[in-house]
Amino acid sequence: MAIDLAELAGPGHTALLVMEMQRGVVGDLAKFPELVKTCAERGVVGNAARAASAARAAGVRVVQCTAAFRADRAGSHTDNAPFIKGLLRDPGHMLEGTGAVEVLPELDDPADLEARRYHGFSPFTGTSLDQTLRSLGARTVVVMGLSLNLGIPGLCLEAVNLGYRVVVLTDAVAGMPAEYGDAVMANTISLLAARVTTDDLIAAWRT
Repeated sequence: MAIDLAELAGPGHTALLVMEMQRGVVGDLAKFPELVKTCAERGVVGNAARAASAARAAGVRVVQCTAAFRADRAGSHTDNAPFIKGLLRDPGHMLEGTGAVEVLPELDDPADLEARRYHGFSPFTGTSLDQTLRSLGARTVVVMGLSLNLGIPGLCLEAVNLGYRVVVLTDAVAGMPAEYGDAVMANTISLLAARVTTDDLIAAWRT
């Protein structure tokens, strides 16, 4: 079935969600070399930056969905998932107030909103993201960022559960290994969201 992207992601009812495009995830302070490599090979950061610029030009609000930990870990569950336990063996991992939690310079803009979380893998749980989107009149969310292992599927599933329509930018997301990310896109994201390229979205916002 053909997607009417101009209607689905019309600027008047759409927000762009940027998932964890932070220096400590995929930038100069990243500790996930395989993910960084895949993003570089596929132009993920450049595509995400183009999409964010197009969104701002079209009047689509950009929301930076970021993750951080306090030094004392207050507000974070630290032992309820193997991945979290592994990450927090490093006491300096993604500490609030450090450069690691900053949005990549290519994607940062003072006009953007931010939804920061301190626990879990999805930007909706424990944040005001849903209320923020509803205050903006958003009915569709365009999703990009990292990663296809946990964050992007979690975001998409919660967005659908909350009643939003979801669009995922196929060339502005990644997982590790890269082939696993591709499988998630084909077998999970396809059940939850429309999948389009950055160029397709930019063209729709220009019409």
